[in-house]
Amino acid sequence: MDLIVTSNLEHLGGLVRLGGSVLRRTFRRPFEFSLWMEQLYQLGVRSLTITNITLLFTGMVLAMQTAYSLAAYGGKAFVGDIVALSVVRELGPVLTALMVAGRVGAGITAELGSMAVTEQVDALRALAADPVRKLVVPRVGALVVMLPVLTILADTAALFGGLLMSVLVVGQSRPYYMTHVLGALSVEDIVSGVGKTVFFAFFIGVIACYNGMNATGGADGVGKATTNTVVVSSISVIISDFFLTRIFLML
Repeated sequence: MDLIVTSNLEHLGGLVRLGGSVLRRTFRRPFEFSLWMEQLYQLGVRSLTITNITLLFTGMVLAMQTAYSLAAYGGKAFVGDIVALSVVRELGPVLTALMVAGRVGAGITAELGSMAVTEQVDALRALAADPVRKLVVPRVGALVVMLPVLTILADTAALFGGLLMSVLVVGQSRPYYMTHVLGALSVEDIVSGVGKTVFFAFFIGVIACYNGMNATGGADGVGKATTNTVVVSSISVIISDFFLTRIFLML
């Protein structure tokens, strides 16, 4: 039991140290522009399909379920309001982050883990190159930049899915649905939803890079590190969402 607690505390301490190292190195010169651009594409642009499809069908399901549940109370008129608030404040940011944690987080850990077990990371150190600056900062930074963008696009896809169901199933007109969506949302709702994703992205990136850089034991070790990344980053998104939501509601 003591060994497990000690191991977890060491893991947490390593994450905190790596996170601090990333923050200190992010704005130091020279700026690795080419590495950042590559990661922006690999981690952000290539995640567009999975996040948009996920949220499109989430919006469709939410609209159908809301209309069905509120029909008995004469509340079908509020489908647009509920879809908009649910998606923009909570479902959009959280589901997008979870999809990114599964796709991008696992990919980062597998890539860096393979480099670690084949001693490529040690080779960088031997050449007096900083592995954190070269390997970690561009990946974490790209996630912090792209996850809010992915969330905004995924929110739009979800609202479009809700529109489809409201028009085709519920029987509402497009202007009616859009009026309720726009009337329900405020700037604070959008800032709250998108703002949380900056923290989600940082947590996912640091966890994925830490597990990858510290992978040992060959292919089996890389597989375990990848699994650990998906589990821990997903849990961190859910837990941090609670505290971040609480903070934004207090502002």
